[in-house]
Amino acid sequence: MAIGQVTETKVFLFGTLRYDPLLRLVAGRSLSCVSASLPGARCDRAAFGDWPVLVGHAQGQAEGLLLACDPETLARLDAYEAVFGYHRHDVAAVTENGTVAAQVWRPDHDDPGSGVPWSLAHWVETWGPVTLQAAGDILRQLAHRTPSDIGRVVHVIRSRADAELRSRAWRRPGLVGRGFAADDVEIVERRHPYDGFFSVEEVTARFRRFDGADRSEVLRAVFRVTDAATVLPYDPVRDRILLVEQVRFGPLAQGDPSPWLLEPVAGFIDAGESPETSARREAAEEAGLAIGELHFVSRYYPSPGGVSQVLFSYVGIADLPDEAAGLGGHAEEHEDILGHVIGFDRAMELMEAGDLVNAPAIISLQWLAMHRHRLRAAAGLS
Repeated sequence: MAIGQVTETKVFLFGTLRYDPLLRLVAGRSLSCVSASLPGARCDRAAFGDWPVLVGHAQGQAEGLLLACDPETLARLDAYEAVFGYHRHDVAAVTENGTVAAQVWRPDHDDPGSGVPWSLAHWVETWGPVTLQAAGDILRQLAHRTPSDIGRVVHVIRSRADAELRSRAWRRPGLVGRGFAADDVEIVERRHPYDGFFSVEEVTARFRRFDGADRSEVLRAVFRVTDAATVLPYDPVRDRILLVEQVRFGPLAQGDPSPWLLEPVAGFIDAGESPETSARREAAEEAGLAIGELHFVSRYYPSPGGVSQVLFSYVGIADLPDEAAGLGGHAEEHEDILGHVIGFDRAMELMEAGDLVNAPAIISLQWLAMHRHRLRAAAGLS
């Protein structure tokens, strides 16, 4: 090899990195690829989600792209793929010029796939925007965290990315207000002093003032949290609700002597999941309940001064006999939850006595108080 010559590694791309905006983002520059195939394999949709897996198949031929990577580009791509548990394996790819020794990123274990061909076009339409949004955050974190550390919370990063895209697409009606918008804020600098399951972001910004005075720089810290859905199960026939009790580390850190709170069922909204689907899933996981009709309560920021999170609250129709109260929770998430079935009048007494100290419980119960007669009438009751 001549002095100064850069060694290139050829890699075969069969999956999401064939999406050029993602490849350019992760690589840090535009790259040139050629069409290639991988004999003896096919590209299936994974058994448990919309991502591609290579499956051995004697008559198969997985189509893809062949990319020649310099060491710097390869290191960037290696780190990104390692977040998802993918590493390079040797393969023999075929181009119009013949067979080429190459490598491919895939997990160290075989994935049987679903037997259904994976579609790049369908994936781009469904997951392209959120994957690009999440990839930007992953690449930022790779500057100071290991791929394995990021991989442990990559589902949260994706959910947070999905939440940001959802918020960008939403508009407050603006029936009252001056009408200022995000364009009236200039972001001077963003810093991230902490990344983990949650993230802390410090923002230095200038924003338009109501009095027209010159904009001065202000520094604010924001706690970045994934959006969540809450559902208050209500049985209109028995006129009772279900609240779940569990320890909460926010009150614990605050020094609250009673960190076990009574709340509606709640949980984070996964990437690609609607708030309604999340509410139903969480009701099944936390309380073992099948929710019937969902009634939307509100979309709101629980603490907009410093917490970047939107809550979607619902009241859900459910069958709540005495035995609906009991233990629940997702074992893999170390949840320890106790359900309580409470009559509506008693629930109102709890709220007035200050025994319900979280916003979703108060907001949802107040909504129920306004609409209870309508819900009971729909159930054939006066």
